[in-house]
Amino acid sequence: MSKLIEVRNLQFRYANATHDTLQIPEFSVAKGERVYLYGPSGSGKTTLLEILAGILKAEQGEVKILGRDLTKLSEKERDHFRAEHLGYIFQSFNLIPYLSVQENIELPIHLSPSRKERLKGEDPVSVLRHLCTRLGIITLVDKKVTELSVGQQQRVAVARALFGRPEFILADEPTSSLDMDHREKFLELMFELCEQFGTTVLFVSHDRSIQHLFSRSVALDSINHAGKGK
Repeated sequence: MSKLIEVRNLQFRYANATHDTLQIPEFSVAKGERVYLYGPSGSGKTTLLEILAGILKAEQGEVKILGRDLTKLSEKERDHFRAEHLGYIFQSFNLIPYLSVQENIELPIHLSPSRKERLKGEDPVSVLRHLCTRLGIITLVDKKVTELSVGQQQRVAVARALFGRPEFILADEPTSSLDMDHREKFLELMFELCEQFGTTVLFVSHDRSIQHLFSRSVALDSINHAGKGK
């Protein structure tokens, strides 16, 4: 199975910090995997996701996504790469409050020619409506996202991340506001849609109760050597 994410000798420290947040000798995710990365709050999970998304830049090491080393790209090039290849589900969802559900979901194909091209031969509205139907939000497409419950906003965030068939999704604790029963049902549906769209998933959380739903689990502490000494 080909590697979609390859990290080698990654080192990252925030400005004015006295210690590294991350020191990761090696970490990879293969195409088609559903990987669960866990660790306590403040352990660097979100920092790693933001490096993999090109939001932050590692000072040292290689961060290869689809064969491209993000550490060699400018901020503008990383932004472009993220828009073309990645769906990101933020913990706070980061939906645009003045846009409707449909307008929020459509954003990726307006920002990325590649994601629009992947829908070639399909009617984008039909694809969007299929996603919304499966996620149980089809009756909400014309509503502003500010009118929705937290659970409904979460489903909009997933639909937006998947729209345009990105190669992979990074998810930052998007189920933290759900109870256990709804959490499992939500993840099972998300995985089913990811498999249908050919999308790989890296999901971070501190909640160990859901790790059995993933194809592989990784403790951040097992790959991050920051603070452990030589």
